[in-house]
Amino acid sequence: MKKLLNDLKGPADRRSFMKQGLAAAGTATVGAGLLARVSAFGQERAGADSSVEEEGVVNRHRKEGSGRLTEGDVAILRLLAAAELIETDLWQQYSELGGTQDNEVSGVNGGNPLYTAALQILDGDMDQYVHDNTDDEISHAAFLNAYLASKGAPTVNFDRFRTLPSSTADGARQIGRLTNLTQLSVDTSWWVRYRSATNPDFGATFDQAVPSLNEGQHPAIPRSNADTAGSDLSNPPASISTHLQAIAFTAGFHFAFIEQAGTSLYATLLQKVSSLEVLRILVSIG
Repeated sequence: MKKLLNDLKGPADRRSFMKQGLAAAGTATVGAGLLARVSAFGQERAGADSSVEEEGVVNRHRKEGSGRLTEGDVAILRLLAAAELIETDLWQQYSELGGTQDNEVSGVNGGNPLYTAALQILDGDMDQYVHDNTDDEISHAAFLNAYLASKGAPTVNFDRFRTLPSSTADGARQIGRLTNLTQLSVDTSWWVRYRSATNPDFGATFDQAVPSLNEGQHPAIPRSNADTAGSDLSNPPASISTHLQAIAFTAGFHFAFIEQAGTSLYATLLQKVSSLEVLRILVSIG
């Protein structure tokens, strides 16, 4: 645990690596994909009378105007709805224990002040960040399923797979989960990749920013109140144990890992859709 905590400590704070690294890389990728796709749409429509294939494109878009989606677009939307449900499950667990506790995110039950304080070592507004991300993921999953339903397409429901146990630490709801945040191996090579001038398409490889996080299994939330024992908020300055700090810092790297993965998925799939309306949805969420 001490080795992990030492690996997790560094000069860059959470705002730096999330806002600069992820936002810049994600925006560039989405922008390039969007321009390429919009250009392709323009070319398809401009030459619609020149070939049988392009006439089929026009007819396809007319069908979409009547409310139907292609099988490919339905498959993409269902894949993204599934991803959003999994992300929602991750973020709800973080929110219950370390997010701002209010009625905007349903199911919170007072939180875990010790874990919240440990997260705030990374950033003083980390609880609000967790809260807002959770709210976003809930709305993304709900919107995609509602949109699929409005088009007469099958929606996604993972309720029967909610069989994993919850943390028993104060603040956690005792409900079935889709994901396990108590045994994580976190790939931190994204940190190095986003700051490198080399290109993985030409064979570049990237080291782990925190090697010990990619080895073994680490908790990103307190598994029980035993993981918060030894920390104290009653007398300032607050005392957060090195054990709980390591758990919170694991979560900090996992937050960014979740978000960069989602950004990459949307940036890739938005270049595959047929409907302009579906394209707008993917760009807006991604």
